[in-house]
Amino acid sequence: MCEKEDGERKAATFMRFPGGKAKALTLSYDDGVEQDGRLIAIMKARGLKGTFNLNSGLYAPEGTVYEAGTIHRRMTRKQADALYGDSGMEVAVHGLTHPFLEQLSQNRCTREVLCDRENLEKQFGCIVRGMAYPYGTFDDEVVECLKACGIVYARTTVSTGTFDLPRDWLRLAATCHHNDPRLMELARKFVEKKTSRAPWLFYLWGHSYEFEQNDNWNVIEEFAAYTGGREDVWYATNLEIYEYVHDYEQLIFSTDGSMVCNPTARTLYFATAYENREVKAGETKALFG
Repeated sequence: MCEKEDGERKAATFMRFPGGKAKALTLSYDDGVEQDGRLIAIMKARGLKGTFNLNSGLYAPEGTVYEAGTIHRRMTRKQADALYGDSGMEVAVHGLTHPFLEQLSQNRCTREVLCDRENLEKQFGCIVRGMAYPYGTFDDEVVECLKACGIVYARTTVSTGTFDLPRDWLRLAATCHHNDPRLMELARKFVEKKTSRAPWLFYLWGHSYEFEQNDNWNVIEEFAAYTGGREDVWYATNLEIYEYVHDYEQLIFSTDGSMVCNPTARTLYFATAYENREVKAGETKALFG
């Protein structure tokens, strides 16, 4: 017969991010445009990290000079190399040519995703596993296509206004777009309130050319200045967050919750009713007593 011990205290565990932090923040920006340079400078100055979703089939020809007043200015491949290569940011798929993926046949959808992934991997010397849907549109067949292409997360254009962790990483919703009038209200809630149970993720998305288009660079500057540089927040790329959460889900707890085994290659963190705990890679440990 199962015994009930100490008010089920051993069952209460909640994921924590690296270092035992209860909050994480990430950004996601699309299209590979020249304004990404200014955005990355703002992010780096405040310690923020994020992901830039690129269309490798739509780089501007080398030597391109845009007409005055052009807002949507795609970078050349060399410009992209210089900007993203050593930036500490993630690059991810956005479709080879930015199509409506759900309007394509399966083979063409696969080509759009897989060719973009392969191009970016060769260009930046990394393994690309993430994506943002072009135009934010998709259907179940597109999701199955992404799985076959080795994509593990894909961001939509849906905003939740919350800090909940994704339940479906291939239908990934954000907290909000940077033009959301609630942006700083949400930022203040994220920073000032404490979470004692489930961890929080602030996920911001947009297009950097919109700051120029709307003449509102102050929006991201204010957001970065307020949310950046905080010791209780983990600043990470989309993929870094996905991989940490995925590893955390591999933890093996004993039936009564008194022991935990970490079969992964990284130290993982969680909170109990009493304190923050960590379990090292390959370690099995008792949690109480």
